[in-house]
Amino acid sequence: MSRTETYGTAEISKATFGVTPGEYKNLKGLKRENLRDHMDDFELIFNMLGERSTTEIHRTEDSQGMNKLKSDAKAGGDIAGNARKQLEKRLGKSVVTKNNFLKQPSRTKKLPEK
Repeated sequence: MSRTETYGTAEISKATFGVTPGEYKNLKGLKRENLRDHMDDFELIFNMLGERSTTEIHRTEDSQGMNKLKSDAKAGGDIAGNARKQLEKRLGKSVVTKNNFLKQPSRTKKLPEK
């Protein structure tokens, strides 16, 4: 398990999306399911940006100690959160939604079986 996973998942999520992973799961109506499995493309992209930014900050600054790791997690989440807010402003809608990606009907046509 990486330092990012150990120290800061909630901090990254809060800074990126304004909600903790638990709050995000509640928003999507999930119980025990994996939150990532129910995110759409933008949610996944911003989640990954926050995590990857945090990991790179940890590595670059050789972060040690709980306080520094939490601070790095907030900084990485802020990077993703700022990008999310810019996109939302431009689109005029929120990226954070209660929509459950796996429950949406398929938008692609399937080839007939032979």
